[in-house]
Amino acid sequence: MRTWIIALLAAAGGGACAHGEELKPAATGVTAVAPEDAFAWLEPTEDAKALAWVKAQDARTLARYAADEAYTRLRDRILEVYDSDARIPYVSRRGEHLYNFWQDADHPRGLWRRTTLDEYAKDAPRWETLLDVDALGAAEGKRWVFKGVDCLEPDHARCLLFLSPDGGDAFAVREFDVPSRTFVEDGFVLPSAKTVVSWIDRDHLFVGTDFGPGAMTKSSYPRIAKAWTRGTPLSAATEVYAGLDTDLEIVASHDPTPGFERDIVLVVKDFYHAEAYLLRDGALTQIPTPTDAEVSAKREWLLIKLRSPWTVGAETYPAGALLATRLDAFMAGERELDVLFQPDAHTALSTFAWTRHHLILDILADVKSRLEVLTPGEDGWQRAPLEGAPGLSTVSLMDTDPDHSDEYWLGVTGFLTPPSLSRGVLGEGAPTFLKQQPALFDASGLEATQHFATSKDGTRVPYFQIGPKDAAADGAQPTLLYGYGGFEISLLPRYNGAVGRAWLERGGVYVIANIRGGGEYGPSWHDAALKDKRHRAYEDFAAVAGDLVARGVTSPAHLAAEGGSNGGLLVGNMLTDWPERFGAIACEVPLLDMKRYTHLSAGTSWIAEYGDPDKPEEWAFIQTFSPYHKLADDVAYPPTLFYTATSDDRVGPAQARKMAAKMLAMGKDQVYFFENTEGGHSAGADHAQQAEMHALAYTFMWEHVK
Repeated sequence: MRTWIIALLAAAGGGACAHGEELKPAATGVTAVAPEDAFAWLEPTEDAKALAWVKAQDARTLARYAADEAYTRLRDRILEVYDSDARIPYVSRRGEHLYNFWQDADHPRGLWRRTTLDEYAKDAPRWETLLDVDALGAAEGKRWVFKGVDCLEPDHARCLLFLSPDGGDAFAVREFDVPSRTFVEDGFVLPSAKTVVSWIDRDHLFVGTDFGPGAMTKSSYPRIAKAWTRGTPLSAATEVYAGLDTDLEIVASHDPTPGFERDIVLVVKDFYHAEAYLLRDGALTQIPTPTDAEVSAKREWLLIKLRSPWTVGAETYPAGALLATRLDAFMAGERELDVLFQPDAHTALSTFAWTRHHLILDILADVKSRLEVLTPGEDGWQRAPLEGAPGLSTVSLMDTDPDHSDEYWLGVTGFLTPPSLSRGVLGEGAPTFLKQQPALFDASGLEATQHFATSKDGTRVPYFQIGPKDAAADGAQPTLLYGYGGFEISLLPRYNGAVGRAWLERGGVYVIANIRGGGEYGPSWHDAALKDKRHRAYEDFAAVAGDLVARGVTSPAHLAAEGGSNGGLLVGNMLTDWPERFGAIACEVPLLDMKRYTHLSAGTSWIAEYGDPDKPEEWAFIQTFSPYHKLADDVAYPPTLFYTATSDDRVGPAQARKMAAKMLAMGKDQVYFFENTEGGHSAGADHAQQAEMHALAYTFMWEHVK
């Protein structure tokens, strides 16, 4: 949920991209609760009484849906997808090597490894293993989960490894020497915490972590950024910036680009507003851009992606536009801005990435990708389509090498098209095809189509439908409707072998709803469902459900809804407001109690999305989309499965626990609950756990809507 604030930091070396989310006290992650909440006793994560309830509910759910051979076969077939050796091993370039993290049946916790481009181009590359996470865990008696790495440029010989003890967002930091493949004795080490860390040079780091009382914001992220010198205790680190406890987090990072080295401090005020500062000789100078803009500095350029209109002089630039200017000139007061992208009613800028001499834009046109290459020159920016990028699919920039070359890696996928990977160099012709994943499910007789539903306020809402060609419009097809609708996150066409095996091969229809709250049409599509306008996202999803019925694709008895996290809140509202439209609901790692969400786990960080329930004027509209409070004794709800994880330190398990318990207390006996131990917000720490969870959800939904 916090991807946008990374843009500036990724341009500055990437170290700050890694975050952990451990709350204090870690055993509960809760604050005082109102006495009228009869199920508040389920909030403390590790409470013995709460865990006993969880154990009993897990046993009941598994006995009902995971005790027969059909479930076992499905679980094993999904696991085959996740562990398949035919998967593309996606890589990131660091110097002369290509790095990859790989999990399979023999290495469930994974291998961090590398190879060369020549080797990678082979059908069976030879890999150099740098770290075997399973072996490390066995040696140390830990169930480590790999959470990423930050390597020191330019030689990438020293790296900071991030290891979670349970799959949650909190991680430990340990310095690793790549040539010797060992952890550095007396190197940089941090215990598991909610940490942001970035290399400055070989002997210095920027770090934000739990330094002690008062070090974390109310959102449970670092409030203080410090500079830490090798060989000194963390307590001796020098403060760079201290924010307010009402800030979301404070991040300091270093941009090591040769000739353009700079230090940056980001004061994140809330999920959509941040102040960016240049740190020079101990003094901070703010970059005077709108605080809700996504700001990215690379070499001499400053890129500004607007979330709201911005007037500069006589010119007003629209929300969703991407602007470019020279950073030094801009800081000196000049305001010459080039428009690199301007949205319209059908297009939005998804992402962008630098190569050494060019900028590649990933643009969505009615939720389908196209790529453009922009090149700065004396006569302004030149624009051209990216050669070799197919249309009507999801085309993703998987990696670039912005400091050294114009290399780019291109991933292409679709609902029925297995992923492929190509590599190119801008200016050297079409990209070279490298790898294609074989089909992992039988797609013969299937088609993917795009449709539009009309929401309550007349808005056209796109959705993708994947299912049998020329199926009878008799309303009898088992259909799974998936959505998210929040945080400006777009749901794009992609290949999903698990869905293919669990749903499509059985004759079902799979539907992706591109509802408001997402980013499919840029900031305005997201803003249309913020806070007091949240109902529009739910009306959009309900409209898609209604359109599927009106078109004869399915009927309520054959329609399931699925969503996780913010999507769990979405389907929670389907449960309470439109129960008659669905035959089953799978609600995963959800938000549900919107009165308490800011007091549970990392909930305070999402006030900019939902509002603050502690303010009466905002609770007035938040309560209209708080499923926990909208449950009613006299309503017949469809069968519902809630699943979560004890180690989820982002949303937390309390919300799913309380919702399920409240419904069961109402006598709603078609309510089921399962809580995995590991995995954090993904509810699975390895492929086996993920396969078990997904097989459980698909088995549950299929049984009720087939």
